[in-house]
Amino acid sequence: MKHIIEFPLDDGDSVLIEVDEAASTDDRISIGEQVSQTAQQSFESALEKVKPVADTIMSKVRNLNDPADEVEVQFGIKMSAELGAVIASGNAEVNYQINLKWKKNK
Repeated sequence: MKHIIEFPLDDGDSVLIEVDEAASTDDRISIGEQVSQTAQQSFESALEKVKPVADTIMSKVRNLNDPADEVEVQFGIKMSAELGAVIASGNAEVNYQINLKWKKNK
């Protein structure tokens, strides 16, 4: 079942994201498209988890014995009220499709 999760922003505002997960009984519950849960971390904090993934991929690609002239990596991010940003197992589940592309400096 889909729920609307409110992710606070660092500037005090918030963003609403639709997710596929059940709301627990101690969260804010409402009807229809209203907010059903508030995330346990800010949106920016949740997305900070993407940076180490990108840094690791970039480091490994640069250290190949015969690096490619161009590398593109795609992965999906699924938002979770409890966990924040999670790398998704399939494209159908993602809230955001991340495309990272590196070109070799010549």
